Amino acid sequence: MNWIEENIGTIIVSIIIATVLALAIRSVIRQKRNGRSCCGSCGSCPGCVSCDKPGRMK
Repeated sequence: MNWIEENIGTIIVSIIIATVLALAIRSVIRQKRNGRSCCGSCGSCPGCVSCDKPGRMK
């Protein structure tokens, strides 16, 4: 119990970081499932066919 009390700050920060990381990964997975993901730089991404959709700004 003493170890937990001495490291409570580290434990809380670690839980927060793990939660943020899990949410980011979940977001990326959802975007890929919905076909909305792109590398962000469509000009240099030969596999990003979604960037060539009509009406999309380049």
